Amino acid sequence: MAELTFERLRDAVAGDAVALRSRTTLQPAGGQGDKVFPPTYAVAQNAEHRYAVEERHHDGKVSTSVLLDSVASQANRAELALLEGWESGELKFPVPLVDFGQEREIGDIGRLTVLEAPHRLADAIFRDSLLGGTLFRLSDAGRAITDAQPRNATALFQYSPTALVFGMWDSTGPKGGLGSKFQRAYVSEIVGLDAQIGKKVGSRLDPLQIEREAVARQIFIHKDPDQVWTLEHSEAARKKGKPEIKGDGRPAEINHGNIAPSIDTDAGGVTISQAVQTTVLSLAALRRLRFSGHSRAAEIAARTAVAALGVASIAYQHEMDYDLRSRCLLIPEHPPRVELVGRDGSPAEVVTIDRHAARNILDRASSHASDEGIGWQTDEMVMVPAPKLVELIKRSRALSTTQQPSD
Repeated sequence: MAELTFERLRDAVAGDAVALRSRTTLQPAGGQGDKVFPPTYAVAQNAEHRYAVEERHHDGKVSTSVLLDSVASQANRAELALLEGWESGELKFPVPLVDFGQEREIGDIGRLTVLEAPHRLADAIFRDSLLGGTLFRLSDAGRAITDAQPRNATALFQYSPTALVFGMWDSTGPKGGLGSKFQRAYVSEIVGLDAQIGKKVGSRLDPLQIEREAVARQIFIHKDPDQVWTLEHSEAARKKGKPEIKGDGRPAEINHGNIAPSIDTDAGGVTISQAVQTTVLSLAALRRLRFSGHSRAAEIAARTAVAALGVASIAYQHEMDYDLRSRCLLIPEHPPRVELVGRDGSPAEVVTIDRHAARNILDRASSHASDEGIGWQTDEMVMVPAPKLVELIKRSRALSTTQQPSD
């Protein structure tokens, strides 16, 4: 297999491929047959379990599959992989951010980038921040972002190209629900095949051997939140005849006492034959993007740069490992590879990709776009939270730290 190059990616984007596809086979870190734990979801009371399970076709047969990582979760992981590359200085592309560090009481938030905000550059965090002393949406860059459309995506490409990879809907901007929509070009998910739903057990032995009957449901909320609980309810509560019992008043409410052994059938993990990560970067979606006022060569260059970000996402996410959650660490069975999928049904062309190659492709793609007159914004776009946003966060924190039942 040959290694993916900038020239091959550019040709694919120009029209000789419909998509880039990456399929990675994974096994639990404990080995084949070890139990893994999928994400849980809210379900009906009488549901057998809390996992997303369905029948899927795989290699010519129907398999009971379980979702191990959703499309949305995979997008977030890919963005964090790009963020890691950007913060290390290896990957160079525009990353707008809001810096909370200068605000004394909320400085612990640090810097929030467009790769971490739930709605990307259309998020309310950016809407309620200042760029050069002006609310972002009222700045020149903000107005350009508001007016961006798939038929003229130049502003979004210049200021936040990752939004063209992972999609963005400007539903909270000045145009409300009519705000611009950019579809996901990058879609990925991880499923486990031949899933067998399991059970897990739980228990706790209290070394203090505190019996649940010892307090006769007489554990109360302490008026001092730092003390948490007390065996004596407050005088004010006694006068009102409403003792402020903590939960049901048993030792378990304050994390003491034994917990009887139990069996959990709702979320007891699964065993699988293998897991498969399937990632598709739609070049067809990228070709629908237009960049008004630029030549066809410039448009191809811009789309290639966006595709290069998608390729970097695949390579960098692979090296960040597949530790999806507690007890769900997966190990790939092979290095990352990409298939260039044509529109004529012919066998896909398979190429390899790694961190080094992805970085070189992105560097060349961004330089080529700049040479064609449609380069990325080179100055870092750093905003600060507007005073009203700072005050909102402060009030919310104050409420969280003081909220307690009154006497």
